[in-house]
Amino acid sequence: MSATAESHPIVPRRVSFDWRRTPLHWIPDEPTATHVINVLHLLLPAGERWFVTVFKEGLPLITDPALRKDVKGFMGQEATHSVQHAHVLDHLAAQGLDTSGYTRHVEWMFDVLLGEKPPLSLPVPPREWLRFRLALVAAIEQFTAVLGDWVLDAEGLDRAGSDESMLDLLRWHGAEEVEHRSVAFDMYQHTGGSGLARYARRVEAMAVVAPVLLWLWAFGAAYLIRHDPRFAERSRYSLRAHNRAVAKGLLPTWRELGAAIPRYLRRSYHPSQEGSLRKAVAYLAASPAARAAAGAAGRAAIA
Repeated sequence: MSATAESHPIVPRRVSFDWRRTPLHWIPDEPTATHVINVLHLLLPAGERWFVTVFKEGLPLITDPALRKDVKGFMGQEATHSVQHAHVLDHLAAQGLDTSGYTRHVEWMFDVLLGEKPPLSLPVPPREWLRFRLALVAAIEQFTAVLGDWVLDAEGLDRAGSDESMLDLLRWHGAEEVEHRSVAFDMYQHTGGSGLARYARRVEAMAVVAPVLLWLWAFGAAYLIRHDPRFAERSRYSLRAHNRAVAKGLLPTWRELGAAIPRYLRRSYHPSQEGSLRKAVAYLAASPAARAAAGAAGRAAIA
């Protein structure tokens, strides 16, 4: 089953958010949960720009017009995600939380380590290096689809009185991740060769992505908590506090995240099995930011 088989158009929504009233701890009295989720803002501006760059390199390899259309829609959505999460970094900086000490490492990872050419002049053929990076994107997108589906159902965030603008950003983004959940996988399957080599590269990519994401998330949460200006003394990330937030429904469970890996490694797997497209589309129809963007687009078309 391909992304196009779901018969749902992948189109970017030019949303915007007003952060002027969003507090630093946007989940009241829950700094750990707030900053664990805030790691998204640290990773995604550079990460999703990199997705777009890699897919641009892969576009000439696509021979399926429907897939090409979905890939271009995916690129438009990811570019918008990158911009909106970058605005949150500006908001954090305005509140005294400078994230540049962390994000410069993320930018180096995507721009240099995973750039157009293999690092350290490794003798990897250009086509193989591109296929490996496309496999990395597909593996990362497995986790973004799982997280997107989780946040759409995360009633604990509502019960905790989370900031409405931040919730809308997370759920708009999460809904679009579910909406385009199959595109990166289909792109890799289409351009990654065939047979055992293609599957082995998919497994290799997940073997890289899963531990690196875990490390980046732990490092990012620890960085944000350590540099949080609201704390009188420097604090540390606590696994106990993290697990308390999980118990309250403020963060996904370790099982939800871990179970995504063996699912992805099944030979018969396809991301259309992740989450609910109907639920994602329903949220996008109700999202204040997405509705405002649709209204602006409609007025521009009429003018």
